[in-house]
Amino acid sequence: MRYDPRLVQPMREELTRVGFEELRTPDAVDAALTQPEGTVLVVVNSVCGCAAGRARPGVLKALKHATRPERLTTVFAGMDMEATERARSYFKGYGPSSPCIALFRGGSLVHMMERRDIEGREAEQIAGVLREAFDKYCVRAA
Repeated sequence: MRYDPRLVQPMREELTRVGFEELRTPDAVDAALTQPEGTVLVVVNSVCGCAAGRARPGVLKALKHATRPERLTTVFAGMDMEATERARSYFKGYGPSSPCIALFRGGSLVHMMERRDIEGREAEQIAGVLREAFDKYCVRAA
C-alpha cells in the first residue's frame, strides 16, 4: 500500500531534518549496510499510529546521547517499497516490521527493536533502550 506523499512528507522530515539519509533505492541500502567499518542506524519509518509516533521521537531523544551511530539512515515502509524490502533482507532472523530500528556495526546487525519492542513504550523508554545499544556498539564521540 502506498500512502499520499503529502501525508508522509512531515514524517520523513522529522528524521531528515536532523541528518538522517533517506535510502530510497535497493542500491542505496546495499551501499549503506555493507560498509566494513563504522556504525549505521536504520529506522524503518512508517505512518502507523502510536508505534511510529513514538519511535521517531524516541530515536531523536536517543541521538542527544554522547555516544551515537556514525551514520543515520531511514527507509519508509509503504512508500519506498523496494528499498524497504532490501533493508529488511539485512535483518536476518527478524520478520517484516514497521516501524523498527536496526543498528549495524561493520556490516553486521548488532541490535534490533521491532514494532513489538516499540509498541506500548513511551519515547523516553525507546530512547533508553537505544542509548544502551549505542553505548555497547558505538564509539563514544571525542
